[in-house]
This record gives sequence, structure tokens and C-alpha cells, in this order.
Amino acid sequence: MSMPIDIEALLNKQRIESERIEFKKGWNPTSIYHTICAFANDFDNLGGGYILVGVEQDERGVAKRPVVGIDIEKIDGILKDMVGFNNKFDPFYQPRTSIESIDGKRVLAIWAPSGVFRPYAISTDVAVKGKCEKAYYIRSGTSSVVAKGESLDQLRDMANRLPFDERPNPNIALSDISMVLLRDYLAKVNSKLEQDLFTQPLEQTLEQMDLMTGPTENRMLKNVAAMMFCEHPEKFFKYAQTDIVIFPEGRIDGPDNFSETTIYGSIPQQVNGVLTYLKNTLIREYVVKQKDVAESLRFFNYPVRALEEAVVNALYHRDYQQYEPVEISVEPEGIHILNFPGPNSTIPMDAINAGNRLISRRYRNRRLGDFLKEMELTEGRSTGIPTIQRELKKNGSPRAVIETNSEREYINLFIPVHEGCGDIVVLNTSESSPKSSPKSSPKKRSKTSLEIEKLLRKNPELTTEQIAGRLGITKRAVLKNLEKMKNILVHEGPSNGGFWKLVDE
Repeated sequence: MSMPIDIEALLNKQRIESERIEFKKGWNPTSIYHTICAFANDFDNLGGGYILVGVEQDERGVAKRPVVGIDIEKIDGILKDMVGFNNKFDPFYQPRTSIESIDGKRVLAIWAPSGVFRPYAISTDVAVKGKCEKAYYIRSGTSSVVAKGESLDQLRDMANRLPFDERPNPNIALSDISMVLLRDYLAKVNSKLEQDLFTQPLEQTLEQMDLMTGPTENRMLKNVAAMMFCEHPEKFFKYAQTDIVIFPEGRIDGPDNFSETTIYGSIPQQVNGVLTYLKNTLIREYVVKQKDVAESLRFFNYPVRALEEAVVNALYHRDYQQYEPVEISVEPEGIHILNFPGPNSTIPMDAINAGNRLISRRYRNRRLGDFLKEMELTEGRSTGIPTIQRELKKNGSPRAVIETNSEREYINLFIPVHEGCGDIVVLNTSESSPKSSPKSSPKKRSKTSLEIEKLLRKNPELTTEQIAGRLGITKRAVLKNLEKMKNILVHEGPSNGGFWKLVDE
């Protein structure tokens, strides 16, 4: 059976984390099966792993080339032995195997995806005939170790939390799978399965990709098959879509002035559709000539790499059982990406407020993330937020802010616009392209600023929190309007007290 990923990518440890790849110079069944067990248990929710037998590694963990390979006359015997070793799993587990030709040698590739019925135990010595003590194995870095104590308790508890995307869905039919999307994916990851796609039954290809589950008499497609390879996943997951709303003057100042669009399709299609729409409609580069400096200052209103990571994260981590779309709202101060539900309880609130890195022990859509990593749409391993913050810093933009509530009902990622981009959303048009930093043009006072002025004329000692409470708006909205009122409003006294003084415009 062919691997679902390019064998060279495994040898070079590309697109797959090193913890998920193990090289074995020779056939050592007990050690190899302990690793297979660890990959099947997938303690860290990484998506299982791969073992290449016949490949030696150097002291840095890199595959030595040319590979050692396996004697061709030994391969049949190894595959026959594996049938017996698979029966020593409790419960039964069967890894996928493939014989690959590398550097003119034969290599045994073993794919051990996350097991549906984990946790799995295997004999401590699979070569022993008859009864033998069994143990649960997990990955610790690049090694496979016996799970004990708290780790064993957590592993057993994980059996009750099969990720949604790995669950069987009797409503998904083979006819719902798009051959175009499937072939596009296999081509992008350079899988040999692409060559077999039109020469064998579709069901066989999906089996080889571990996209089907259930007993022999009732095989069913997994949810992730529809997420990745169905052009209309909303047929199975209501509101599996992305809504984009643009408020040029802001949701508060111009609630009736907005444009709205909805992106449908498979998850990769939605990622590409959203990013294409934002790039064509919103993203633009600004060039500012600096005084007494030959080189101009260049920046984007939003760095594309940060938006890419934010969009992928939203579609990866959302709960497809909730009837809520991913909502992207564009306002003058920045972009809000709203997702349901929020970060799970394994992530401390302090980490959410800090907005540096969110490390979770549980993933709602573990296998979906695996597909997206193979397509190089995301790096995985909790690198999304660090990537976003790094790209914003490189662009000279303020840091992104993460918001949720104590019940973790939602997560709102706010990506602020670069401070040199004015106070309205400037959409891309064919007529003009900015050559310098935009300046705000005089415009009619907003209703909110007029209401703030009215409140302060009655009581000039009101704080921003009190103003927000009386008007029923956020403190951010108050501060934004106060900034626009600098020409008629002055604050006198200490910052934690004092009063507001209004002057004629």
C-alpha cells in the first residue's frame, strides 16, 4: 500500500514533526512494535507517526544517505510476522505498510495513525511465543516509553474523547467525495496514491488514507473526509462556512454601512477563498517618505502571513458540531476573527490573556490539523499565536489580542491595523493605490461622539468606563471616539482623576 505522504518528505523530516518519525537500521520487532503502539496511542494528539525500516540515522537524528535498505528476500517474512504481531495488540490494531524504493534499495515504511479505540497495549516482547506481560507505550520526545502513573491515567481518560473529525458519519456517502479535491490534495503532498486514484475503487483509496472506520459489514467515512474532500461540507455540518463583514466606518459609527460575503467549500477551499478575498479587497502596502532619510518606510495594513495563520487556526479549531460560522469582521481599528467555542479548559486563562502561546492537550479536530500541516497551510504544534505576533512585530503593527469569557464559549482574535493606516477601512480599488501614509479627511461627527460630548457637558468628571456603561458600548469604542475628539476635548488633571474640558471646534 502507498503512503499518503511523499517518502522523501519523511526522510528529510519535512511537513512532519521529528517526534512522529523514527528510523530503524534493521528489523527489531519488539522495539518497532513499542513505537507503533506509542504512535497509535498518540498521547500528544499529533496524528500518529511513521517508521522507516532500513534507514540509519546520524547523531543529529537525520537519515543517512544512501539508505541501508532491507534484503529483498527478507521482506515477505517480515510482513508475515507482522500479521502475528498485530494480534498481540489489545485491542487489535493494524498499522499500514508499504515497500518503498529509495537510493536503489528496499525500505519498509510503516504508517501508524492515531487509533480509534485507544489506549492500546502491546506485549513487552512481541517475539515471545505464548503469554507475555503487556504495557501501554507513549512517545516522550523521539523515544517510546511505558506509560505509568499520571501519564497512564491520562492515556486511559483519552479513550472517552475521540476527536470529532475522527468519528464515523453514516450520512457521508462515497458520492459526496470530490475526486478533484482528493486528487489535488494527493498531488500537493506528492503521494503515490495519486497514481492509483483512477485505477482502483475510490473506497480502496479512502481506506488506504485511513478515512474509513467501522466493522467490515458497515464501513463508514470519517467526518474529516467531508471536511477535506467534500465541496459542500455544510450538508453535514451546519454553517460550516466563513462569513466576512466589512464596516468601513466601524460597527458603532456606521452600523448600516457594511458589505458582507460568505465563503463556502471544503476547509482548504475556505482557507484559500478567505485569504484571496482579503488580499484582493483589503490588504495593501503603504510607502511613507521619511524626512532626511533616503529610504522610504514600507508596511502593510495587515501582514499577510499573520492573517493566513489566523484564518487557518479558526477553521482548524472550531467546533463543527455548533451551528455557528467563523465570523471575520473588518473595522477601522482592526480585524476580529470570532470562533466558537473558545480555548478548552486545559489552557490557563493567564496564557490566553498573555497572548503568546496556547498549548492544548486536547484537539477537537486532530486529523484535520494533520491534513493542513501536510498541505503546509499550518505548522501545528501550538505555533499559530507566536507566528501571528512575530509577523505583526516585523510589520511594525501592535500585538494581537485574544478574548474569551470564563465559560470559554467563544474566542475572538483581534488583529490591529497598522497605526499608519488612518481611521477608516480603505478598500482596494483600480483607480488608485496609496503612495504615502493616508491622512484622515474631515467628515461628519458620529452619533456616538455627539452622545459622549453631551454626557461630558453635563458631568465632565466621568471616566471612560462610566461613559461606556451609560452608552452601552465598549471602553475601546469610547477611547476611539475620544481620540477623534482631540480638537474639541482636553483632559486636565491626573490620568486616574481630573476632568474633561470642552472647547469650541
